[in-house]
Amino acid sequence: MSRVGKQSISVREGVKVNISSGNFVTMTGPKGTLELQVSPELMVTHDSDMLKVDRPTDQKRHRSMHGLYRSLLANMMIGVTDGFKKELEIIGVGTRADVKQGVLELAIGFSHPVYFVPPKGIDITAEGGGRGLNPHVTISGIDKQAVGQVAAKIRSLRPPEPYKGKGIRYVNEYVRRKAGKTASTK
Repeated sequence: MSRVGKQSISVREGVKVNISSGNFVTMTGPKGTLELQVSPELMVTHDSDMLKVDRPTDQKRHRSMHGLYRSLLANMMIGVTDGFKKELEIIGVGTRADVKQGVLELAIGFSHPVYFVPPKGIDITAEGGGRGLNPHVTISGIDKQAVGQVAAKIRSLRPPEPYKGKGIRYVNEYVRRKAGKTASTK
């Protein structure tokens, strides 16, 4: 039995769970509403305060979907109550980050500023970026996959380079540094 899939999900206070025909799960909480179409091969049951995913057989496909959908439902539960957040920091001289009218404006070493429009449901804030402080960008939302995707997209605009470490990285991300050229001694 799947170790992840067999765990039940406790329904948090203030969250409404609706399972319609065809395993369409809707969760509504204080932060918003999320929906997920669970595979019709699996059985999703909702008792008063527990949500459980069961599989029909021990086939490899059913075992893998069992753990996957249980994790997706658990992440939905966390998302509608607490939300998710990723933090990025920008390393480099003259780098800047600012949010104007919901659009992230980045000065990351190009000849022009880079603008990033976040998708619906994602909030972006920026702070720092002057007098020796590295700018920090915080991405938050209720959908874990969307928050991670937006953070990865922003990071890909200027990934950290291995020689001086300049670029956009996750907070506390380790960037392996390389030794540069050295002058030959004769």
